[in-house]
Amino acid sequence: MARRQAPDTKQRILAVAARLFGRHGVRSVGMQRLVDETGLGKSLVYREFSSKDYLVAEWLKETDAAWGEYADAATRPHEGDPARQMLALVEFIHDSVLADDFYGCVFYNTIAEFRDEDHPGRRAAVAHLERVRALLAHYGRDAGAEDPEGLADTLLLIIGGLLVNGTAFAGKGPAEHAVPTAAAIIRQACPATAGSALG
Repeated sequence: MARRQAPDTKQRILAVAARLFGRHGVRSVGMQRLVDETGLGKSLVYREFSSKDYLVAEWLKETDAAWGEYADAATRPHEGDPARQMLALVEFIHDSVLADDFYGCVFYNTIAEFRDEDHPGRRAAVAHLERVRALLAHYGRDAGAEDPEGLADTLLLIIGGLLVNGTAFAGKGPAEHAVPTAAAIIRQACPATAGSALG
């Protein structure tokens, strides 16, 4: 009779991958190290993930899903005020940079590690950034921005700078200017709806 694997085997592998890839980067972590730290056999790991590329993509997709839940929790208190929701998203990302276990944005890091546009991990990382951009544009549109896509791009530029500079300066320096700069841009782009709540 074939041995039945535990139902949490896949999640166990993904949890270890998240810890190792997030802290050390993808390229520096070999599959053998991941096998060793999961405490599972190599055949079992490869049964769940036939290649490292596939594992990286699945890890990023799961991270994207978790990010969506956190972002929803951050913006939900401001439902009905899309201008404030945009700023709440920037605030949420700013707060993540302050965390003790922040080692850089896993999506930007993965894009930097893999230049091949067809790499599954890079595709998953780019898809996440496209999701963030679309969400910002959606809020901008609801807030009455004349150019919601342009506003989304500008805010994504701030977010990207915040995440990249956060690896060097943590919450100091550039990070201190991210939220007030975003608030000023949102007020300028959405004068009819961006009220005093933006500061």
